[in-house]
Amino acid sequence: MTPPPVQGSPAARTTPWLQWLYLSLAVAGAVLPWLANLDFIRISGPTFDLGLFVAMANANPAASSLSRDLAIGATAVVIWIVQESRRLQMRGLPWVLLCCVTLAFACGAPLFLYLRERRLAEIARGSHPSLSTEPDQTS
Repeated sequence: MTPPPVQGSPAARTTPWLQWLYLSLAVAGAVLPWLANLDFIRISGPTFDLGLFVAMANANPAASSLSRDLAIGATAVVIWIVQESRRLQMRGLPWVLLCCVTLAFACGAPLFLYLRERRLAEIARGSHPSLSTEPDQTS
């Protein structure tokens, strides 16, 4: 029998409402940026002109600041997402990365957090494959 999670450990802090909050943010993060993308497509022509999109995202110092902030922050978070997914042996990493690239980072990051909360709850219940912090030495 698995002992209960230690109070204050990540597994002990999982809460169902937080899962639903992350999932709601993932949906909003997919819909809201794409509403703006559809407005861009409507204004710029029938295709998604990536060059024009990048130019407009850097059209003034405020837009450049936001674009660069998102690019650097998203890169750091995606690296963490990959590492944390592997550490916790999570399922769904390809879907998270696909959402980050095709929908929006604002969708992929909360989707990852939702899946992570589910995984931490699974670990807390003891219904998980053994998690080893040591690399597998069987050869």
